[in-house]
Amino acid sequence: MKRTAVRRNLVLGGAALQRCIESLRWLRALAPMVTLVVSSALLLSSLGCSKQSKTFVLVAKPTAFGAAIVESSGGKQTAEVGTPLAQPLVVQVNDEQGNAVTGALVIMHGPRGVAFDPVAGVSDSSGQFTTNVSLGTIPGRYQLTASTTSKAGKAVELKIEEIALGYLEMLGSQLNDQYCARCHNQESSPERVSNYDNLAVKPHPFTEGDTLNKMSDADLAAIISHGGAALNKSPLMPPYGYTLSKSEMQALIAYIRMVSDPPYGAPGIVYAQK
Repeated sequence: MKRTAVRRNLVLGGAALQRCIESLRWLRALAPMVTLVVSSALLLSSLGCSKQSKTFVLVAKPTAFGAAIVESSGGKQTAEVGTPLAQPLVVQVNDEQGNAVTGALVIMHGPRGVAFDPVAGVSDSSGQFTTNVSLGTIPGRYQLTASTTSKAGKAVELKIEEIALGYLEMLGSQLNDQYCARCHNQESSPERVSNYDNLAVKPHPFTEGDTLNKMSDADLAAIISHGGAALNKSPLMPPYGYTLSKSEMQALIAYIRMVSDPPYGAPGIVYAQK
């Protein structure tokens, strides 16, 4: 019985190896036209290769190289854990003079749990590369990396930060949209017209970490509950102590801490993954 099992495993293993070899021959035949990008997920498992293999992504062969890579849009977004960001992430490859570079290879890297679609590609006619990002299942800040290669073969990288909100922070985000954003957010939206410009004393945006990080949770709770006058702040800030429960105020504070820029330095508020 043991000999039969060993012989059967050898046969299956040999067939899987042959499929891998055939697949690699196919990739080699495409080499003049494409670049092979290795990412951190599984690869060729459907072909019978080891589950520990890397993922191979085929992209068009780069025709140019850049000297810098910059963010065009999509950084510092927030989303519920395990869900896609609302807007795609767009980066741009530039040359030494700051001009856009077409045809440069861009590869995205992220911590475990982050997914990119696509994970790599070449910059378009405007020098840009666009990818959709889904964050991991751990609340916190996620540091992503977009990289390209210079003519000298040196890696050129850009760090981008996105934020995944857990249950408490998501509740705080919803409360912010309902009660706070109209005054604390300068930007208007189709659903909300900002009142920021009409206020004599400008409210602090919740991302304004330079100011809000200096305030304790108790200070923030006092202002939310009793209004700005509670800490000699603007009386235009109304009290919400009869509107919000204590747990809702805690959720709102958790949201403020999570979106703070620079990041709030309290224990527990750290990068979810690096």
